[in-house]
Amino acid sequence: MRKKYQQQMPLMDDGIKHPHAEDYKRISGILESIPTINEMILQDLTHGVKKTDKGAQGMSAEQVLRAAIIKQREGFSYEELAFHLVDSRTYRSFCKIGITEKGFKKTALCSNIKAISAATMESVNRLIVAYSEDKKIEAGKHSRIDCTVVETNIHDPADSSLLWDCVRVLTRNFVAIKEGLQETRLQFTDHCKRAKRRMLGVMNARNKKIRTERYKDLLVVTEKTVGYGHSAVSILEASVFVDPMKAIMAEGIKKEIKGVIALAEKVIDQTRRRVINGEKVPACEKIVSIFEPHTDIIIKDRRDTLFGHKICLSGGPSNLITDCLIVEGNPADTSLTQEMLDRHEQVYGRYPQKVALDGGFASKANLQAAKSRGIKDVCFAKKRGLKEEDMCKSAWIYNKLRNFRAGIEAGISCLKRGFGLTRCTWKSFNSFKSYVWTSIVAANLFTIARSETAT
Repeated sequence: MRKKYQQQMPLMDDGIKHPHAEDYKRISGILESIPTINEMILQDLTHGVKKTDKGAQGMSAEQVLRAAIIKQREGFSYEELAFHLVDSRTYRSFCKIGITEKGFKKTALCSNIKAISAATMESVNRLIVAYSEDKKIEAGKHSRIDCTVVETNIHDPADSSLLWDCVRVLTRNFVAIKEGLQETRLQFTDHCKRAKRRMLGVMNARNKKIRTERYKDLLVVTEKTVGYGHSAVSILEASVFVDPMKAIMAEGIKKEIKGVIALAEKVIDQTRRRVINGEKVPACEKIVSIFEPHTDIIIKDRRDTLFGHKICLSGGPSNLITDCLIVEGNPADTSLTQEMLDRHEQVYGRYPQKVALDGGFASKANLQAAKSRGIKDVCFAKKRGLKEEDMCKSAWIYNKLRNFRAGIEAGISCLKRGFGLTRCTWKSFNSFKSYVWTSIVAANLFTIARSETAT
């Protein structure tokens, strides 16, 4: 049975007197003043459930959101989160867990927190931004915009390691078919040891000729394993399992094998093109992980190559992150300017009076588009042929806005160091977006709580 609130709190602990505990206490007050948030979280938790008033007593919507905030702020794993919710007076009080009540298992925490969609967390953030406007913390009159990259949780994407991943994951599924389903018709040879030796040999090769020869053998091994995968899919499709649990297991294994085969064939193709044929493979055609295939290759300032997704953030003088755009691929910053300005209008109902952007956003078309939206002063950190008098009323305002823009770097650094935005540890692109928004919501709540203390 789902609830929005934890209504009855027997023997509730008021917590302790400590700055860290005080932050959580103020955040609790902010969340209680925006009851719509719990309604939105509850809709995600009960999605597809016909009777929400039946079943075991689980986590309330309020508790799920608060547990997610603690997780992102403290960088806990689900196992660590489960322990601290039992052990810590502060965290128990924040999540409204009574002294006589038990905590939650890591599986319950994981399934509930990940049930909250990215769209819901984005809407929650907009409610928090509206709260900050009402409290005169962030008026939305000035905006600063910049991009950064959030990495996905993958290893170094060398072609040799990707081929090895394909072999071992497919073989693991073949073993599951033999042992879990007792399917004796499946015949395969375990090439994992050979594939691993070739992968290590590629990494430690003394010259290009030796490396190429080892790549060729690794490709042969991978192609053989993919062939076994096609046979396994055919056998599973032709098999009839009386035991419903085995039928569900077979369907899951078949789906995973099909997915890995599709990715393995792409990895084989890109390896043959790059290593054997000496062809340059475009970044948009490359697979860099079979576990996170949505990962993009992001080349930052022609210096660093990162693997993840590009996000575009906008913030204000309070360092509140007012909006975030998660993009696919690696589009130029110039292509995001007008969309970010329009999204600001959606959040606040008006465009900002002044806006400061990183130099990558600069173009004559973007300056004209910003001016046409009634924005008085527009500052690009790098002029790129634009004149200061065309962007701002005076050189003094331009310099002031350029210094103002630098402040968003502090906000990005805070998100990465304090709220886990350096690397997303959740699997799949939808979960990636939820992870990013959860980090932003947690960061904004702490920003508002500390701003209220300062005032």
